Amino acid sequence: MQFGIFTVGDVTPDPTAGTTPSEHERIRNTVAIAKKAEEVGLDVFATGEHHNPPFVPSSPTTLLGYIAAQTERLILSTSTTLITTSDPVKIAEDFSVLQHLSEGRTDVMLGRGNTGPVYPWFGQDIRMAVPLTVEHYDLLRRLWREDVVNWSGKFRTPLQGFTLAPQPLDGIPPFVWHGSIRTPEIAELAAYYGDGFFANHIFWPASHTERLVALYRQRFEHYGHGSARQAIVGLGGQVFMRRNSQDAVREFRPYFDNAPVYGHGPSLEEFTAQTPLTVGSPQQVIERTLGFRDYVGDYQRQLFLLDHAGLPLKTVLEQLDLLGEEVVPVLRKEFEVGRPDDVPDAPTHESLRAAARADSDTDTDTDTEEPR
Repeated sequence: MQFGIFTVGDVTPDPTAGTTPSEHERIRNTVAIAKKAEEVGLDVFATGEHHNPPFVPSSPTTLLGYIAAQTERLILSTSTTLITTSDPVKIAEDFSVLQHLSEGRTDVMLGRGNTGPVYPWFGQDIRMAVPLTVEHYDLLRRLWREDVVNWSGKFRTPLQGFTLAPQPLDGIPPFVWHGSIRTPEIAELAAYYGDGFFANHIFWPASHTERLVALYRQRFEHYGHGSARQAIVGLGGQVFMRRNSQDAVREFRPYFDNAPVYGHGPSLEEFTAQTPLTVGSPQQVIERTLGFRDYVGDYQRQLFLLDHAGLPLKTVLEQLDLLGEEVVPVLRKEFEVGRPDDVPDAPTHESLRAAARADSDTDTDTDTEEPR
């Protein structure tokens, strides 16, 4: 099972210090956070994509390419690439380049985004969000898999005789996760293609995530990709830790109360009771996270949000130390207990390449077999 972190890249005032990082500081701090994630033994670093203040990650592959040059093992992903407003040709090109730069340590999470004004900025209509997702993804898949693409659709100009350059590393496209907070159509899309499904699992009750994942698993099996429990599932989550749970609550409260996403709404106690947000000791984070399996089944990837709401870099790095030293080692061990043998690991470039070679060898053996 893979463990990692994701960032939304918000530039938020620190309510305890009265300071706000510059955009430059926030970007540089994000790089430091990614490097620390590898240092403490995490598997994945993922960044969102936003094109409006107060966010800075408008060019995820630029950021990830820079991080790739300073890391050796970390899988680099997005925690949403906007399949609706981004041109599929540009997505295909950017991630192929990133694959080559990172030696295959690349996958991609596609999503619709939740900021309405972004759509007209890029010439699209938010009312067409789901049809855009379906059409753009169909084209993206073909760009990564066909030498010459002839294509026409509703939302962009046709392609005639188009060849992607560069081609995906080793001819293996990045593994695709479809990310969703609330939309069943995205679970259906992921299941149809046999891709991964990532439930953000932050703002909604566990029962909502349970229903989305169950739908994806059922439809994954329906489309013949394997049994429901072999479907590839990822979850998000948010934690804040101190060794003493009372210290964690006291320290995090002002950040929660002023957070741009959930501040000025339910209390911290109400929110942690109603959603998977966990504020407490490492042991409490372990117990809460292990409980996710009770309602989504055995899954492949767990990403945590640590750097939201104006938390200073020093605090985020301390959170990473706790996550890497005290939480993830226990989770790795405990999530393996009782895990069925037929539940797959999260796909990587190496595993996808090995599977492609095995399929090629099988095809060769079949082609050369003597007729009977």
